[in-house]
Amino acid sequence: MADKMYEAVGDFACLDLDRKRRTGFPEVVFCQSKKIDQCVEIFKTLYKNNGLVLGTRASKEQYEAVKAAIPEAKYHEQARCITVGEPEKLVGKVAVCTAGTTDIPVAEEAAVTAYMCGANVEKFYDVGVAGLHRLLDRIDEIRTANAIVAVAGMEGALCTVIGGLVTVPVIAVPTSIGYGANFEGVSALLAMINSCAAGTSVVNIDNGFGAGYSAAQINAMVEGGK
Repeated sequence: MADKMYEAVGDFACLDLDRKRRTGFPEVVFCQSKKIDQCVEIFKTLYKNNGLVLGTRASKEQYEAVKAAIPEAKYHEQARCITVGEPEKLVGKVAVCTAGTTDIPVAEEAAVTAYMCGANVEKFYDVGVAGLHRLLDRIDEIRTANAIVAVAGMEGALCTVIGGLVTVPVIAVPTSIGYGANFEGVSALLAMINSCAAGTSVVNIDNGFGAGYSAAQINAMVEGGK
């Protein structure tokens, strides 16, 4: 157990220093709407205590301020993630798939998250069901993963098709990509929730982080049992 269970940072944050022991990964920083100086202080405290930090929904300006304080910081522009440090080791495999190119930013958030949580990540982008041959050409590779993240907007059909072809859990991520009746991802969300493919679970709209984290947990459980 950590010497301190938590640490107050100014009057704006109370950081959970014990989370890695309890859950296997340190507290993650949701950077959106945080002031730049708040991000910097939070990153410094978490890095001091864990040596590994993941920040999501981060702006370039937030990253530049964090990097000035912690030179090891990296910015993953498409994912909008800041990372500091590297996982101790990588195990297994998580496959991250997208229906289209426009879904890639959400998929990249999932991929960066899964990697930071210790999973080898392989990406299969633009394999949507409108050109099913693209998916079928890659399905043997996708099947070798311990968990699959399927990211899609529009009608959100990708997760159901993949779910009917594999033996491992599929985590579906609806994106806010699509025309008016997509309702900024609601139509894809409802389609995924109503999927007839057993073994499919669904996270919130554009929640690549949640999908990547869950996929990494599944991957770690499988590899731990081998």
